[in-house]
Amino acid sequence: MGEIPPPAPEQRPELLLLTGMSGAGRGSVARVLEDLSYRVIDNLPPAMILEVASTDQRLGQTAPLALVIRSWDPAVNPEFAIRRAVQRLEGSGISAAVVFLDADEQVLVRRYEETRRPHPEGGDTLPGAIAAERELLSGLRSASDLIIDTSDFNIHQLRERVVARFGGEGKARPMHISMVSFGFKNGLPRDADVVFDVRFLPNPHWNPELRPRTGTDPEVAGFVLENPDTEGFLGRVLELLLFLAPRYRAEGKAYLTIAVGCTGGRHRSVAVAEEVSRRLAHHGVEVSVFHRDARSG
Repeated sequence: MGEIPPPAPEQRPELLLLTGMSGAGRGSVARVLEDLSYRVIDNLPPAMILEVASTDQRLGQTAPLALVIRSWDPAVNPEFAIRRAVQRLEGSGISAAVVFLDADEQVLVRRYEETRRPHPEGGDTLPGAIAAERELLSGLRSASDLIIDTSDFNIHQLRERVVARFGGEGKARPMHISMVSFGFKNGLPRDADVVFDVRFLPNPHWNPELRPRTGTDPEVAGFVLENPDTEGFLGRVLELLLFLAPRYRAEGKAYLTIAVGCTGGRHRSVAVAEEVSRRLAHHGVEVSVFHRDARSG
C-alpha cells in the first residue's frame, strides 16, 4: 500500500495497528501515541484485535485506539491475520490503519547490543534472529498503510514524525507546569528543571515586622515586588519562560518544574514564585504553585 498522506486531526484513524521489526521503536511510538490521547494496548495477539475493537465500540469510546502487535501465531501468516482483521473492522465501520516500524539490520543489531535484551525470535545469532523475523513479516510490511524507517531517527525526530502524522497541532496532551519556591539552605528541589536564585533581592527577614510572615502576605509581597530590581528580574524571567515552555513542550516533556529559591524559602522566593505564576497565567499558561519551605522554621 505504501505511505499514506498525513491525516488531518479530525480524520485520523480510529484504530491504529502498530507492528514491525523488534527493536525498530514500537514502544517509543506507542508512548508518543499515548501523549496524543490514543488509548494504547500493548502486546496484543492478532486474534484479539476484533474482540478488543468491538468491545471498544460497544462501550462508546471516543478517543482513538492503538493496538501494538508484537507476538504471532506460528500457524497463521501475519499478513493474512492483519488483512483479515482490517477488512472486518472496516466492514463494521471502524477506520483502521496499519503502521509498520522498520530499521536497517546494523541499526537493529546495535540497539540490541546496547540494551542486551534477547531477540524474541531466539536463534543462535542476533543477525540470524533479525533475518528470520524480517522474512516472517515481509508480506505484512508490504501490505502496511504506513512504513516508518527509524534507522536515522533519534527519539525526538521519531516523535516529530508521529505527531505530524497522527497528532495535528494542538492535539498532544498539555505539559504540566509547576512552580516551587524553596530555601537554598534546605537544598534544591530534586525535580527542578529550571532554577532561579532571588537572593540578590533585599531580604524581608531583617524587618522585625515582616520576619514571622511569608511571601504570600501582602505586605511581604509588596516589600519584595516594589523593588526596581524585582521588576527587571520578573520581566526577563517571564520572557525566558514564555520562550522555553513551548519548546520543552515540543520536545515531548510532560512535566516542567520551575524552582525559585532564596535563603530560607519563606519570603522572597514565595513572593516571586506567586508573581511569576500570576503573569504566566495572564499569558494563558496554567501553573500550579507549591511553597516547599514557607512554613519551615
